[in-house]
Amino acid sequence: MGEVLLQAFTELRDELVSTLWFVLGNRDDANDCAQEAFLRCWRTQEGLAEIQNLRAWIFRVALNNAKDMQRSAWSRRVKPLAGAEPPFIGNGPSPAEAVEEQEELTRLRAALMHLRPEEKGVFLLRQNGDLTYEQIAEVNGRPVGTVKTQMRSALQKLRKVLLSPPLPQEGR
Repeated sequence: MGEVLLQAFTELRDELVSTLWFVLGNRDDANDCAQEAFLRCWRTQEGLAEIQNLRAWIFRVALNNAKDMQRSAWSRRVKPLAGAEPPFIGNGPSPAEAVEEQEELTRLRAALMHLRPEEKGVFLLRQNGDLTYEQIAEVNGRPVGTVKTQMRSALQKLRKVLLSPPLPQEGR
């Protein structure tokens, strides 16, 4: 069982850290959270045979851990999102593309901060975790209709923020 968990976690790690980075706001906390999530999963691996969707379970454990980190007194301080880069892996875009991509990521991060925690969780599990609405409902213990409503609300809020013209920045 431990081998299956290790393989699944290794395959999901980059995706998981990227998702956690959006939730927590910086790479160091995202890496710490992913590592703690792995340890939590490892400690409860005797129940792996009962888990129908290992990917969904790992993402749920990690997002719950992120919530715990956000609630802790240690991480209540404000952490800047600007200037930090998400741990994305790619084939190296041109400098102009990299700047444009960074601006888009900054706007997306800012837009995600406008979502309620449950909306953000559903959005990230659906988009980054690639889970179905049924899987998200299962891991969250909510009805599928509620999950779909939360996703619809998240998308409406994100569209509103992302489709509005960016505010001019000083020095440009």
